Amino acid sequence: MADRNIIAIDIGSTKIATVIAAVVDGEQPSVIGVASYPSKGLKKGVVVNLDEATNSIAASLEAAERMAGLSSNFVYISVNGKHITSINNKGVVAIAKEEIGSDDILRAIESARTISIPPSREILHVIPREYIVDAQGDIKDPTGMAGTRLEVDTHIISAISAAVYNLMRCVVTIGLKIEDIVFCGWASAISVLTATEKELGVTILDIGGGTTTINTFVEDAITYSGSVPLGGANLTSDLAIGLRVTLEDAEKIKINAEELMHISQKSPVNEMTKRREKLLGKNEEEEEEVKDTKKSKDIIDISSLEITGLKTVSRKLFEEIVEARMSEIFDIINRQVEESGNIAKLPAGVVITGGSALIPGITNIAKKVFGVPARVGYPKGMSGLSDEISSPSYAVVQGLIMYGAKNEGVKNMRDKMNVKSGPQEGLLNKIKGFFKNLMP
Repeated sequence: MADRNIIAIDIGSTKIATVIAAVVDGEQPSVIGVASYPSKGLKKGVVVNLDEATNSIAASLEAAERMAGLSSNFVYISVNGKHITSINNKGVVAIAKEEIGSDDILRAIESARTISIPPSREILHVIPREYIVDAQGDIKDPTGMAGTRLEVDTHIISAISAAVYNLMRCVVTIGLKIEDIVFCGWASAISVLTATEKELGVTILDIGGGTTTINTFVEDAITYSGSVPLGGANLTSDLAIGLRVTLEDAEKIKINAEELMHISQKSPVNEMTKRREKLLGKNEEEEEEVKDTKKSKDIIDISSLEITGLKTVSRKLFEEIVEARMSEIFDIINRQVEESGNIAKLPAGVVITGGSALIPGITNIAKKVFGVPARVGYPKGMSGLSDEISSPSYAVVQGLIMYGAKNEGVKNMRDKMNVKSGPQEGLLNKIKGFFKNLMP
């Protein structure tokens, strides 16, 4: 029997993904309910229509609850958008007792949290990167160590308050209570990256519909978090213009391109290979067939998509459109990371996840732009109905579940230090009061 159930909702620009998992201590979370629903009322990661966004979240949650056969009021949700920023800051405290305890660690983190940020922003995460005890660094967990001075180097992620409040309001309106709000990029990193990649140095990009999140890691410590307001929807728009089709048809072509390319070139190549093995030379008929084969390689048969007035598209044109848009996005990411004083071109390379990670040739484009290895990141670390969410497009929601499973103990310690707010009136004030008690 499960110790507890965790509900995670990835609130994206193009889809709302909900996963319900049963958690038993010491075991992988087991997926028991999954649902995905088209996202409405959100644009580039932020709420633009409260009613539509609320209805989309409610529909996704209801479908997942039906599959799981249970319901819960407590959820983990994701947040994204170009308003996400990050900074690294240190906190220092004196150790009162002989050994460092959990209270000392929390006091050090609270000390690092006291940075000057605009009143319009809220801190989402204070992530410890390294602990230093009496000048001894590279410590990941100082609990039980002896010392007189504890220092913590943290990574702080913040967001625009209004954007977070609007997102919370959508969730609270349908009767849910928020356990935590997690940055999409941080959630993706939890479910996709390996320990070796984070130790060597890696950049992870989660390319969604309206945004692309960025996280960099060096020596197993997060160094940068950010987001750019560009994603798969921009590529869809480019394809619609370049191929002269509607946005809906362009999306179909983009989603199915990899499979269609494989089908288009598989048969002719195999036939010609067999003929070459049988014949010692080429006749005129064969030379014509070779020309036809080369021509077929540059054609993608899209007749199975049932797009009115279009049966084939040029593979070369498709690839040129993809490369132009994705190279632009990668260039912007590279500049943004470098302007922050960090490096995107790290030894372990670039890991690409998210709904747009399966675009044909995307890893080759990333290799050209960043000059390092690139791979597509698939989420892992869950059991049960995990095959239902094995695609890169579910990296965030899997990360939310794993975040919730691993951080329960931290949350309990954190609750001891939270200052309880007094009676509040009005939905917005309740949301604000609840948000003040959040510190992932």
